[in-house]
Amino acid sequence: MENGVHLNTVLLNGVHYTCGMPRPESTAAYARNSRDDVIEAALGILDQQGLPDLTMRHLAATLGIQPSGLYWHFPNKQALLAAVSDRIIAGARSVDTTGRSWQQRVQAEATALRDALLAFKDGAEVVSSTLALGLGAEGLHRRLTGAIDAGGFDEETSELAAATMVHFIVGHAFHEQQRIQADSLGAVAHAHTLDREDPAEATDRPGAFDFGITLLIAGLERQGTHVPADPASAGSQ
Repeated sequence: MENGVHLNTVLLNGVHYTCGMPRPESTAAYARNSRDDVIEAALGILDQQGLPDLTMRHLAATLGIQPSGLYWHFPNKQALLAAVSDRIIAGARSVDTTGRSWQQRVQAEATALRDALLAFKDGAEVVSSTLALGLGAEGLHRRLTGAIDAGGFDEETSELAAATMVHFIVGHAFHEQQRIQADSLGAVAHAHTLDREDPAEATDRPGAFDFGITLLIAGLERQGTHVPADPASAGSQ
């Protein structure tokens, strides 16, 4: 063995060839880390250091393997982040539907999903990018659709309403996390030299998220159980 590499001598056509084989323990190290191990390690880096530090090289070092070992479980970083997104959403608390109207269920599901995004540093950004690329995070849409379906809406209406709410939930959480991070770094100057209030701070007010979801629910109630053939007709009702 030289420099941790096993040397094997092979006799071929009367000529001795020496070739190096990777150490068996290297393969064993890859095998020791399951797919779940990789996801949990990625979540740890994300929560403690943020998305910019969640690199394949950093993740591999955390697991004690070479970066190539990560590709046993994920073909690329985008696939890894999709799995991380799914894990973040899966952490949303369950909603008790007993005795609740569909409106209350939607409100509760939206709040639970938002809280799950905020539970991890840059969680909303990770989920947002996964949704944009169509790689995962279907749990958001599925839970909201289930709650809206309880209102007797047709499939198309439920799908469109859930998609609209997903954009609001993820966007609101992303904005909130960006503001928190900027404030912690002192990057936001709260100067009061302007007569008008900073519109960006409106979404940070207590109750702003609940107000937005309530507004979407009210619009859905007015919409009715189906999407009109002519969108303009919705405004004339």
